[in-house]
Amino acid sequence: MLKPNNAWTWYFDTESESLMLDLGDDMLFRVAISAKHLIPDAFSESPFSVEDASLFQSMTDTLSCLDLSAPRRAELALNAVAAYRFHKPILPKSWFFDPQLEPLSAPECGQVVELQSQAGDRAPFLIIENAGSASLCMLAREADFQLSDNKTLAFCGAIKVMNDRLSQFIPQTNNRKGRFALVG
Repeated sequence: MLKPNNAWTWYFDTESESLMLDLGDDMLFRVAISAKHLIPDAFSESPFSVEDASLFQSMTDTLSCLDLSAPRRAELALNAVAAYRFHKPILPKSWFFDPQLEPLSAPECGQVVELQSQAGDRAPFLIIENAGSASLCMLAREADFQLSDNKTLAFCGAIKVMNDRLSQFIPQTNNRKGRFALVG
């Protein structure tokens, strides 16, 4: 399990045009946010703060309900921290999603929700930030999410949607191996 420490450092790598997190011990993490969606602060070196570490731990705990391996949960949590800290404000793209009969009115940062696209795809998303009537969400499924017939969103991809598109996420129970008998 990845444990944050005060040696971790955010920096922008001009060669790969990517925000990176130096984890020490010759380990680097490449953030999944494109350079055009980063705020100016992302282009200056800065330490992984106590707030970053707290958010990372909170996200990691929340993501345990997802059917992802521990390394993929860590990847999602680090991308979520980067998005929370460095993602530019963007406009909602709610037209890709169906309004919900029982939407979540006040989703919280770190909450896992579900979105259903008009293309018929359904997947869990992690709330990065709630801006009142809309939230920045990050895809929390490894398989691409079908937004429309010709547009997809990749794992850790961020999109902002109106909160009336969000619904409660109900984790799938793992398939249990073996047979059970009813008794009594």
